[in-house]
Amino acid sequence: MSAVIPYISKPHPVTGVTNAKFGIWLFLASEVMLFGALFSAYIVLRVGAETWPHGSEYLSVPWAFANTVVLITSSLTMVMSWAALQMNNFAKYKKYMGATVLLSFGFLIIKYIEYSAKFHHGYFPANNTFLAIYFTMTGLHGLHVIGGIIVNSYLLFPGSKMWNTDPERFAGRVECAGLYWHFVDLVWIFLFPVLYLL
Repeated sequence: MSAVIPYISKPHPVTGVTNAKFGIWLFLASEVMLFGALFSAYIVLRVGAETWPHGSEYLSVPWAFANTVVLITSSLTMVMSWAALQMNNFAKYKKYMGATVLLSFGFLIIKYIEYSAKFHHGYFPANNTFLAIYFTMTGLHGLHVIGGIIVNSYLLFPGSKMWNTDPERFAGRVECAGLYWHFVDLVWIFLFPVLYLL
């Protein structure tokens, strides 16, 4: 006898969404609180500091801008991968999800170049409060990018077998992964001006 979990592919009548989508929204709410606390700490420390360096004194605005373009493009390819599934075009899904994963690696490569340059110039978290905040917030964001790469790679390769047996449920999984990925992109869109431009 096997138990059937309801509302896997169909929306729950109370919430109006599937269990997975409800779960991802709850998870993202906790992530908003995490990054909200970090942004709040940044504001308190910056307002309370007698002097505060301009981000461009330590950081590379062109590299950060390139990373912004990469992440926004990856959000677009993520949406296109889900849209391809809605049109029953699995080949296009693979293409767009593959592009999303590649762009994610591109973000990490640019961030590696940026971090390496800072370490080469002797910029470390222990140097000052600004660099401590910078490395904490961008490092945590980088971990979230790695998490997105793991999930999206799974959905691109072994997890994509579900398309043959339960396409509706698989599309729901891709949609949930997309919600997470858009959140990761949104966090960067806040990090870029706050750390690099202000």
